[in-house]
Amino acid sequence: MRAKRSILNLSFGLGSQFITIFLGFFIPRLIMVNYGSEANGLIASIVQIISYLALLEAGVGAASLQALYKPIAQNDRSHINSILAATSSYYKKTGVYYFFAVLMIAIVYPLVIHSEINKLSIVFIILLTGLGGAINYYFQGKFRILLIAEGKSYIETSIVTAANVLNNVVRIILLLQGVNIIAVQASFFVLTLLQIVVFYVYMKKNYKWIDLSLKPDFAAIGQKNSVLVHEISYLVFRNTDVLILTLFTNLKIVSIYVMYNMIFTIVDNVVQTVNGSVKSALGQSYHESKEAFLKLYDAFEVYFMGLIFAILTVAYILILPFMRLYTAGVTDVNYINFWLPVLFVAIKLLTNVRTSANNVITIAGHFQKTQNRSILESAINLIASIVFVLFFGIYGVLLGTIAALLYRSIDIVIYANKVLLNRSPWVTFKRWFMNIGVFLVIIAVTETMNMNISSYIEIIVWGAILGIVILPIYFLISSLMEKSVFLYAWDHFKGYRAKMKRKVNSGSKVSV
Repeated sequence: MRAKRSILNLSFGLGSQFITIFLGFFIPRLIMVNYGSEANGLIASIVQIISYLALLEAGVGAASLQALYKPIAQNDRSHINSILAATSSYYKKTGVYYFFAVLMIAIVYPLVIHSEINKLSIVFIILLTGLGGAINYYFQGKFRILLIAEGKSYIETSIVTAANVLNNVVRIILLLQGVNIIAVQASFFVLTLLQIVVFYVYMKKNYKWIDLSLKPDFAAIGQKNSVLVHEISYLVFRNTDVLILTLFTNLKIVSIYVMYNMIFTIVDNVVQTVNGSVKSALGQSYHESKEAFLKLYDAFEVYFMGLIFAILTVAYILILPFMRLYTAGVTDVNYINFWLPVLFVAIKLLTNVRTSANNVITIAGHFQKTQNRSILESAINLIASIVFVLFFGIYGVLLGTIAALLYRSIDIVIYANKVLLNRSPWVTFKRWFMNIGVFLVIIAVTETMNMNISSYIEIIVWGAILGIVILPIYFLISSLMEKSVFLYAWDHFKGYRAKMKRKVNSGSKVSV
C-alpha cells in the first residue's frame, strides 16, 4: 500500500507541476510586457514577503507530521485525533495572526518601497495576495498534515492542481485583456477560497472518524518551537534574497532575479514532489525496522541525488536560450547573464542534495538538538548577503546564500550519518563528488554542441532529448558504483510489479 501511495503521490505531484509550469510561464511575461518589469518585480517581492507569514505555521506542521507517523503506522485513530486536536488549536490561532499580519504589511510596505505604482493599488494587491492564506491555515492546515502523514498527498495535489489551472487560465485571460492588475489578483483570491471549500467538503465526506473534540495531545507536538527555528532557516535562504534586493537595489533587478529563480524554483518543486511522495513511507519505516529503513534510505538517496543532478544539468544547459526567448521584446532591463545560471545551480544543488539526510533528522524528531545549527545558517545567510550585495549587487545575495548552504548542507550530512545512521558521512559525500564529476563532464560535452535554439518548440525538444540521455547516465553510473543499492532497488521493483500483476489478474481493486 505504501508503494502504491508513493507512486500515486509522485504521479499526481509531477502531473500537477507540469500543468502549473506550463500555465505559469505565461503570467510573468504578460505582466512584464503589459505592465513593465517594475510591476513584475513588485508582485514577486510581495509574494516573497507574504511567504514569510508561513513562519506563523512553521513548527506546528512539521512537528505534527513527525508525531503522526507512528500512530498512523499502528492505525491508532484515537491518538491521531488527539494530535489533530492539538494541531487544529494552533492552526486556528495561526489564521487569526496571519490575517492581522497581512493587514500590517499592506499598511507598511507601500510606505517603505520606492515605486511609480500607486500606493493604494499596492495595498489592494497585498490584501488580495495574502488573505487567502489566512483562511487556508484556519480551515485546512490540520487536514493537509494528516493526508501527508498517511501518504495521501495526491488528494490535496488534485484539488490544488484543479484550482491552479482555473486560476492561471482566468489570470491569463484578464492579462491579455489588459485588465487592471488589482482585478487579476482578485481572481487569485476568489479561486483560493473555492479551493478551500472543495477540500473541506472532501475531508468531511471521507474522514468521518475524525473527532477534534478529544483532549488535545499538545505534548506530541511539543517540539514545535524547535521546528520553528529550522523553518525560519529554510525561509531565510529561500526568500531573503528578494527582500534584500528590494531594499538595496531596485525592482528591475528584483525582476531579473525572479525570472531566473522562477526556472530553478520549478526544479525545486519537481524534486521536492518526488521527495514528498516517499517521505511518509520513510517515516513509517523508520518506526518499524531500522535495518529495513537503512536499505530504503540508501536506495532513495542514490537515485534521488541522480535525479536532482540530471534535472539541474538540463536546466543549466537550456536556461540562457530559454531566457532569450522569454524576455524578447522586454527592453527596460537586460535579462541575459552568464553567471546567474552558475550561481543558481550551485544553490539548488546544495539545497536539494541534502534532502535525504535532512529527512532522517526530521523523521527522528531531532529538531531541538539541531536548532542552533539552523540559527547559524540563517545568520551566515543574512550577514553575508547584506555585505555582498553592497559590493556585487545581484551576485552578492546569491553568494551569501551559497556561503550559508555550504556550511549547513555539510553539517546536515555529518549529523544524519554519524548520529542517526551510525556510519561515516563519506558514504554521502562520495555520492556528491561522483555526481559533480558527471555533471562537469556532461556540461563540457554540451559546450561543444551548437544547438541554435530559436523557438519554444526547440526548447521542449532539446529538453526531452537531453533528459532522455542524461538521466540514464546518472542512474547507470550510480548503479555501477552502488551495486548493493541497485540490487535492493531492483528486487523491490520486481516485487511490486509482481504484486500489481497478481492483483490485476485477480481483478481485485488496489486500496489507496
